[in-house]
Amino acid sequence: MEPLIRIGDKLINRQKISSVLDRILELRATGLSQREVAKRLGLERTFISRMEGLGEIRQGSRLAVIGFPVLNKDELNQVVQEMGVDFSFILTDQERWNLVLEKRGLDLMNLVMNLIMQLRTFDVVIVIGSDLRIKIAQTLLDKEVVPLYLGESPIEGDKWVDPDILRQILQACQQRDDGIASGRKE
Repeated sequence: MEPLIRIGDKLINRQKISSVLDRILELRATGLSQREVAKRLGLERTFISRMEGLGEIRQGSRLAVIGFPVLNKDELNQVVQEMGVDFSFILTDQERWNLVLEKRGLDLMNLVMNLIMQLRTFDVVIVIGSDLRIKIAQTLLDKEVVPLYLGESPIEGDKWVDPDILRQILQACQQRDDGIASGRKE
């Protein structure tokens, strides 16, 4: 494909258009509003809205699942994948401790901060964990946090999570979105 295309008297640079669209999507994915991105890039907000509409595959809430320490991680990840969840971060107890012990203080703090920043871009976050971890998530995320309690903190060792319960929670989130999208009040 030629990088330049002539339209009447104009010479259009396809590469520039592609680069601007990529930048818009990158900024939007970090959580910036359409208005903030438009201002930053010197564009109209309506252009960003229309561009997103052209590329949108699924309407509704963006869902994330985070949890630890989970015994049946692979089984839950399969449910998450089947249900089309946008992001998941599920760890066993061993993976959790490996993460903590392998990272230096600053690296671990940056990882946690980046994870929080990423989770704040989702509409609904399902948190699988102890009562304390769920309370922390509810405070930090300022989003709809759906708890799936594993018990009181501190939790030692892996805990089995019923995949059907997770599936039901995800279905409820998606059905609520379907009701809102179709104009039904629920």
